[in-house]
Amino acid sequence: MTIRVVVADDQELVRSGFAMILSAQPDIEVVAEAGDGVEAVEAVRRYAPDVVLLDIRMPRMDGIQAARVVCAESATKVVILTTFDQDDYVYEALHAGASGFLLKDVRRDDLVHAVRVVVAGDSLLAPSVARRLVADFTSRGVVAAATGPDLSVLTARERETLVLLGRGLSNPEIAAELVVSEHTVKTHVSNVLSKLGLRDRIQAVICAYESGLIAPGSADGPGGLGAAVGAPSRGGV
Repeated sequence: MTIRVVVADDQELVRSGFAMILSAQPDIEVVAEAGDGVEAVEAVRRYAPDVVLLDIRMPRMDGIQAARVVCAESATKVVILTTFDQDDYVYEALHAGASGFLLKDVRRDDLVHAVRVVVAGDSLLAPSVARRLVADFTSRGVVAAATGPDLSVLTARERETLVLLGRGLSNPEIAAELVVSEHTVKTHVSNVLSKLGLRDRIQAVICAYESGLIAPGSADGPGGLGAAVGAPSRGGV
């Protein structure tokens, strides 16, 4: 399967560089480039790519706004690329529906890996961003959202799975906790995402905290929350 990608950045050299790196891969095709958020949204609507790379700071419409539109209108996965790593950008990008958040100094191999990871249904954050996100979740607390997914649609085992996702456990670790096979865990994770209308594991982690299902400071599973958002598995959900 060829992965179709749109690259959006207001700096032509940066945009062309990313496009060249990705186009060199036999399984990736860059179908369009965009110089701002408006062009990015139009390109997604026209080409229906699997992934769009969005710079955060762009004219006319920034990457966060573009991500909200793309995620609301399509199944295209969003990877945010930026020279900045402040927490506010991370939260805004994740709430907009982004599946990945990488700094622009990312190595070429990691950029290619990120595209493949989000297409496979996993999520990715730069390690430095993941560590800061974890620290913020677990130190200052997260207020439960007034409205959100109805957790009552989950079975007891699916609810347990969501808790373990929120703690940052990998599929093998969840399987060990629940004493089930990894195949069963993948089924539970897929059901959780489907029933709650979540795009990926990152959204599941956010849901677990903001719904109050996980109390801040309890992300003490093997590897911590960073394992969930910083080091996705290569085998899908």
